[in-house]
Amino acid sequence: MSDPSLDALAESARNRGLKLVRSRVRTPGKRRFGKVGLTDASGKAVLGMDEKGPTATLEQVEDYLRNLGAKDWGASLDVAVMPRKKKPKPARQAANDAEPEPKREAPPPRPPKPKSKPKVRDAKPSDAERLTELIRTLEHEIDEKAVRKNLARLKKAGELPLVAVEDKKVVGLCVVHRMVTLHRPAPVGRITILVVAEEAQKRGIGRMLVDAAEQWCRDQDCAILEVTSNDRLGRAHAFYRHMGYERTSIRFCKKL
Repeated sequence: MSDPSLDALAESARNRGLKLVRSRVRTPGKRRFGKVGLTDASGKAVLGMDEKGPTATLEQVEDYLRNLGAKDWGASLDVAVMPRKKKPKPARQAANDAEPEPKREAPPPRPPKPKSKPKVRDAKPSDAERLTELIRTLEHEIDEKAVRKNLARLKKAGELPLVAVEDKKVVGLCVVHRMVTLHRPAPVGRITILVVAEEAQKRGIGRMLVDAAEQWCRDQDCAILEVTSNDRLGRAHAFYRHMGYERTSIRFCKKL
């Protein structure tokens, strides 16, 4: 029988392009029993490996992977820097006997028009076309007609999606759902999809949407907020960990 903690650690390593190597020693008390290590895809040692095999503990590998995930997402917190405009050079005057005209200072360049501050609001039926584009970036096959139909259903349930708008354009989407379960004393909130347009990433819009989703769940008396995320989206997993979310379960799915 496999060890769930080892399986979870191996999956975490795979999400970062690494491989978890387990000790072959199966006798408790012997040297290297329960030891693990990390290698890259080519088999090169990354952590806790020597010529005889693994030497690290589970805690050491877990700490290494957690810190590695936080570093992967650190770039999302960078502030964009606007490029400086070059000052125009004055035109060169032709040589002649006339008195040179006094030099005129070039007017200062106009500062670039600042972008409007992103805002979060409820989705509207008129957003359906743009929402379809954003959803398809996550490889979900859906058409605009189906999105409009789902928006109407969610509005009737009082669970309209949240969208981030910048310069009157929708640049992010977050769908949050409230559910009552038999095994919990309070309702549970769940983020079922979170996506930010590529051109608007690394500007804190994902954080804005998650903060708004958390407040919505508090208003709905939810005690916890869950997130579902595809196994292949390693950067998204690092983002959620950075936001304070912890992995607590494995999600299974079957098409009907």
